[in-house]
Amino acid sequence: MELIKLTAIGLVLGITTVVPGVSAGTIAVVFNVYDRLIALITPNIKKIAAGWAFLLPLVVGGITGIFLFSRVITLLFANHPVPTYWFFIGIIAGSIPMVYRRVRQPPSVLPAPAAMVCGLVALALMAAMVVLRPAEEAAAYTVLTPPLFGLLAAGGALAALAMIIPGTSGSFLLLVIGLYRTVVQAVSDLNITIIIPMAIGTVVGLFAGAALIRYLLVKAPRETYGAVLGLVAGSLIVLFPGGFGSGAAVLFSVLAALTGFAVSFVFGRQKNGQS
Repeated sequence: MELIKLTAIGLVLGITTVVPGVSAGTIAVVFNVYDRLIALITPNIKKIAAGWAFLLPLVVGGITGIFLFSRVITLLFANHPVPTYWFFIGIIAGSIPMVYRRVRQPPSVLPAPAAMVCGLVALALMAAMVVLRPAEEAAAYTVLTPPLFGLLAAGGALAALAMIIPGTSGSFLLLVIGLYRTVVQAVSDLNITIIIPMAIGTVVGLFAGAALIRYLLVKAPRETYGAVLGLVAGSLIVLFPGGFGSGAAVLFSVLAALTGFAVSFVFGRQKNGQS
C-alpha cells in the first residue's frame, strides 16, 4: 500500500513539474514528503541507497507523470492557449495565501520587514525578466546546437533549483527564459538530443540547490518565503495572455481560472490544517 501511495504522489509531482506556475515543492509539502525528499537529494550514495524504498516509487511516478502529461500540455497550448494560461494563473493566485502565511510575523497579519524587502526585490527581479526577456519562439527548438546545449543545461539547473523551493515552479522559470515549449515538446516527442543537456543541468541543479535550500529554510525561513512570494506574484504578470479571448473562449477562460484557483486554494487549506 505504501508503494502505491508513494508512486501516486510521485505521479502528481511529475505532473506539477510540467505545469508552469505550479510548485512541485509545494505539492511535496502538502503530501508530507518534502523533508525526506530534500534530505535524499545528495551525492551521498549510501544515504540514497538507505532510502531507496521511499525514493524509487517517487522517481518512477514522477517520470511517468512528466512523460504522460507533457503530451496533454502540448495539445492544450496548441489548441486552447488562452484558457490554459488562465488555468495556470488561477493556480498561482490560489497558492498566494498559503505562501503568505509563511511570511507574516504573528500575531501581526503583516509580513516581517526583512521578508517584505526580500519579496519586493524578487518581484522587481521578476518584472525585469519580463521586460528584458526575448519573446519565446512559437515553434519549439528541435535541433541541438552548441549554444542551445549550454542554454538547456543552464535552464535545467535553474529549473531544478526552483522546483525544490516550495512556492516556485521550475517550469515557470523555463517559460520566463523562453525554453518551456522546447522542453515540453522534446519530452512529448522523446527527442533525446534535446532532453540530455536538460537532464545534465537538472541533476547538477538538484544536488547544488538542495544543500542551499536546506540552509536557507533553516536559517532564514521568513526571508526565503518572502522572496518566494515575490516570485509567485511576479509570475502572474508573466503568464497574463493579454485578455480572456473572444466568444466561447471567454467563458472557458473564466471557468479555467476559477478551477485553478479552487484546486490550489484547497491544497493550501489542507496544508494549513496539517500545521
